[in-house]
Amino acid sequence: MKNQRKTEIKVGVTVLLAIIIFLWILGWAKNWSLSSNRKEISVEFNSAAGLEVDDPVTVSGVRKGYVEDIKFNGNKIITLLNIPSDIIIKEDAKFSIMMLDLMGGKKVEVNPGESINELDYKKLQHGNFEGDIASAMAMLGSVQNDLVDVIREVKISMTALNKTITDEKFTSDLKSSVSNLAKMTDNLNRLIVTNKDELNKLLKSGNEVTKNLNSFMDANRDTLALTINSVHDVMKTSKELLTKLNDFMDKTNSNQNNFGKLLNDSGLMNDLKTTIQQAKDLTKILIEQLKSKGIEVNAHVF
Repeated sequence: MKNQRKTEIKVGVTVLLAIIIFLWILGWAKNWSLSSNRKEISVEFNSAAGLEVDDPVTVSGVRKGYVEDIKFNGNKIITLLNIPSDIIIKEDAKFSIMMLDLMGGKKVEVNPGESINELDYKKLQHGNFEGDIASAMAMLGSVQNDLVDVIREVKISMTALNKTITDEKFTSDLKSSVSNLAKMTDNLNRLIVTNKDELNKLLKSGNEVTKNLNSFMDANRDTLALTINSVHDVMKTSKELLTKLNDFMDKTNSNQNNFGKLLNDSGLMNDLKTTIQQAKDLTKILIEQLKSKGIEVNAHVF
């Protein structure tokens, strides 16, 4: 009788422990808590991406809370996150929906931030969706046709490349080119080695010329500056002279000065031509008289 009583007590204790363990595991899975001292954060997402109520909330990768509620707000999704009160979230915290495992589960990852000020838990926060396998497959499906075209073009290119590489003439020409390049490199190396001393002398001469030129420039810096200034003054004076000459010619061509008026006065030019012609006639008469009987002067004095 006593042994039967002990057995019943053991069975009862075992069942009670099993129930307690079962309730603890169920509470852990369902995020039940006996403590009411917790924080709630409302976060807005563009898409829930498969997130469900009671999905875990991780802070820096450590599970610390759960998704308490999911609501629609127009085209946005408002999620209510429940986390312990001992977790401090800063105002620059970031909220992201991520993959929980390869089976498609989701979680909300919280980066607590590094700001000095703590987050205002009454304000609506904004999060983003980091993407998962499903979204990647959807994106891959959207570019499937382009990907097929790219693979086809790559295949054509590889076929053409294989034909080119396997072409005997191309291979022979390529070998010849490489051989010629190797010979040219070898000849260049020999040329440099053979004329090493001459090249060193040439470099030294160049250095000496440069040093002498620098010394000359340093020694005659003031003289060169004066020469340059003088040349500049001469160029400036020449420019002014040419400007004045051009102005004089323009005024002459447009009869704006006496010289232009004289050159372009038709009456004066006619008188000058007449005078020259008369002088030629007079000279001719005098020459004829000198050759015959001398100069005859018939003067009528009134």
